[in-house]
Amino acid sequence: MKKIIISALGLTVIVALVVTLPTKSSEAQQGTSDTTIHFKEEKHFKNIRQLTFGGDNAEAYYSFDSRMLVFQATNPEWNVECDQIYYSPIDSFAPVMVSTGKGRTTCSYFLGGDSLILYATTHMGSEKCPPKPAPRPDHKYVWPLYPSFDIVVADLNGKIVRQLTTEDGYDAEATVSPDGKHIVFTSTRSGDLELYTMDAYGNDVKQITHELGYDGGAFFSPDGKKLVFRASRPKTEEAIKEYKDLLKQDLVMPTNMEIYTCNVDGSDLKKVTNLGGANWAPFFTPDGSKIIFSSNHVSRGFNFNLWMCNLEGGDLEQITFDKAFAAFPVFSPDGKKIVFSSNRNNGGSHATNLFIADWQD
Repeated sequence: MKKIIISALGLTVIVALVVTLPTKSSEAQQGTSDTTIHFKEEKHFKNIRQLTFGGDNAEAYYSFDSRMLVFQATNPEWNVECDQIYYSPIDSFAPVMVSTGKGRTTCSYFLGGDSLILYATTHMGSEKCPPKPAPRPDHKYVWPLYPSFDIVVADLNGKIVRQLTTEDGYDAEATVSPDGKHIVFTSTRSGDLELYTMDAYGNDVKQITHELGYDGGAFFSPDGKKLVFRASRPKTEEAIKEYKDLLKQDLVMPTNMEIYTCNVDGSDLKKVTNLGGANWAPFFTPDGSKIIFSSNHVSRGFNFNLWMCNLEGGDLEQITFDKAFAAFPVFSPDGKKIVFSSNRNNGGSHATNLFIADWQD
């Protein structure tokens, strides 16, 4: 074991594989101004609550019983240099590290029964945080596709109980079906960024998408019959060349993406949005009739808000009214709550925090 001194809190925390992390007190949470964390235009939110206070916190997903969250975070105060995976009960929010603390992790999700968590990790390639992409001369924004990412399953004590992917290349962005039996994920094993499904043990792998472009961030519909995901579809010679050249460098440019749906076997592929800009992080509403997602189609810059539309892309409605960033909206399995990430109430810093609210139709 090693001892980490968190001087800002005056606490000594004994750390092994699992790390319990400090959060703000309930008094601090209750004392946060509602007008700061809940903008008046946000009519679908009620009883909003800020869960994290500092660092970069994203991709929070519910347990099957709607009582816990699992998410990824980077926070210097937690001695975390790059994203690691944490879980916590929602009512008494006190995050515990469930990843190894090595490499970089992403895209965690509870498996059925809520005793296991899957996530993608690079630590089997290297225990160090992989480098971020260098600034580009053209100033274009890119995401890294670390080829050492593989999907593993861990218990709540952080012990890895099985490895689900072993193919060369990027394997990440995994989520689980409502019945807990199937997983959808993104992989570069075909030479392109495509969607695949497999069972909860990594068997019966099937390729779902086949068109050139980035297919990722997929989620199952509440009935488990459909998928919603983000996708890019380069069409011009210039766009195709740029996409393929970046892919050879394990990079992707996520600035032009739209929302798509398909059946879980890949049939009935439909383009839902045609807004321009980056439309991503989609999730079905609890009744499966609409899709909530993050978009910058109004600003075409770094100002992202949550929007909602029907399955044909109509009835477009703005859900959040952040001045900077809101993304990763996820409904609880019981349909009563929504969790999302936002830059609101960060004191002018770059911190992205988790917020939870009751959902009102």
